[in-house]
Amino acid sequence: MQVNQTSQGAAPEPWWKFGFVWMVIAGPASVVLASIATVWITLANPETLVAEDYYRRGMQINKTLAEEAQRERDRALMPAVQGRNHAASPAPAEPVPAVPHETQLVPPTTGLVPPPATSPGLPGPKK
Repeated sequence: MQVNQTSQGAAPEPWWKFGFVWMVIAGPASVVLASIATVWITLANPETLVAEDYYRRGMQINKTLAEEAQRERDRALMPAVQGRNHAASPAPAEPVPAVPHETQLVPPTTGLVPPPATSPGLPGPKK
């Protein structure tokens, strides 16, 4: 029996001795190994529902978001002065105690009002 020989007379090498063959086989083999690892992980760690009543909780969250959006729309429609005065102040958690105004803290000494301060170029108070 005669072995196939090339034109130079040497026998061809077997397929497993070529590096490119192993490179072509490595791609699908790595995908198969990754899928086996994925199946192993999913079977070992089954995922459970977060809550049994997830639909009702979702509806409550949507109601809360709708109420907050309505409050924002109402706040946008406030009168200008009220909105300006309360734009940066958060809603108080507790009622703020009433503090008398600074003019109510000083007892009146006389019934006379002091003259207003004048600025240069403006006429002063009439005498």
